[in-house]
Amino acid sequence: MDRIAVRRDLHKIPEIGFKEFKTQSYLLQFIQNLPQDRLEVKTWKTGILVKVKGQNPTKTIGYRTDIDGLPIVEETGYPFQSDHEGYMHACGHDFHMTIALSLLEYYSTHEVKDHLLFIFQPAEEGPGGALPMLDSEEFNSWKPDQMVALHIAPEYPVGTIATKPGLLFANTSELFIDLKGKGGHAAYPHHTRDMVVAASHLVTQFQSIVARNIDPLDSAVVTVGKIDGGTKQNIIAEKARVEGTIRSLSAESMTLVKQRIEAIVKGIEASFECSASIDYGSNYFQVNNDAALVGEFMEQADKLSDVSVIECREAMTGEDFGYFLKEIPGFMFWLGVNSDSGLHSSSLMPDEAAMDTAFQVMSDYFNRIAN
Repeated sequence: MDRIAVRRDLHKIPEIGFKEFKTQSYLLQFIQNLPQDRLEVKTWKTGILVKVKGQNPTKTIGYRTDIDGLPIVEETGYPFQSDHEGYMHACGHDFHMTIALSLLEYYSTHEVKDHLLFIFQPAEEGPGGALPMLDSEEFNSWKPDQMVALHIAPEYPVGTIATKPGLLFANTSELFIDLKGKGGHAAYPHHTRDMVVAASHLVTQFQSIVARNIDPLDSAVVTVGKIDGGTKQNIIAEKARVEGTIRSLSAESMTLVKQRIEAIVKGIEASFECSASIDYGSNYFQVNNDAALVGEFMEQADKLSDVSVIECREAMTGEDFGYFLKEIPGFMFWLGVNSDSGLHSSSLMPDEAAMDTAFQVMSDYFNRIAN
């Protein structure tokens, strides 16, 4: 398999959550061209499940890759940049899929004792594919006994993997707040209820949530990334919309942050005589690595030539793989790809040599635990 060619094919066709139709078609065509005697294939929405049948199975080991792209205008200058204007694989899912396909190709011709389940999951970036896939009949008919996944890490050099026991990624939630007051002429503010002013006060008050409500030994983030309100400089805004994200290192802190947001919004409604609605959008559960499984993985991976293993700190990154790990023991790790631009950047350019590292690490792991 030419990993670079496959990665570049996939890079050209990014699609957002549950609309990965070309991606699914490409993946299915690749899978259908493999030897089929050991493979069983199911589809779920735009996702795919592929079981590699073991010779004398006592368990099933799951490997999950995400498949969706992001609504970002690509600025890499690649000759193979996105064919889908306004969309990009800016989080490395083209890498993730290519690594999974290379492993699947290998195990389609190399026997293992236990079953391997390759999970091509849609909608990781939103609205969230892991939780509904986890509840699906298709997944549960082949439900694995343990699971593993990886994610590219621009900040680490190629040849490096990084992970840790316990909490790796945070709990996350989207945040959308719509405010409705009364618009009017800028010369008559006393006849209006100005939602630009209300939104400004709302965002300012949010700054006290973490500082004065969250235990300093815990951690949380409330970030407002977008405010939209008004139509013209001399018209007082009837409506405003605030969009942001919440991150926390514990489920308890996530609950507390949301309680404080709701209390502040009620106060804004009373203070500015307006109405407000809150939508938390996609919510992702924390990625919590099984200590024994990840510890053994790190110990063995560190013995491989040209592979450096780092025990990293937890991150405020969100990943819906956490829903799988809530029910099934397993772990996730970072794969160093050495890019100057970070995740979700329009100029993310991961080093394709990292795919070889991932194949080396994961084939070694499966050869040990599935035999």
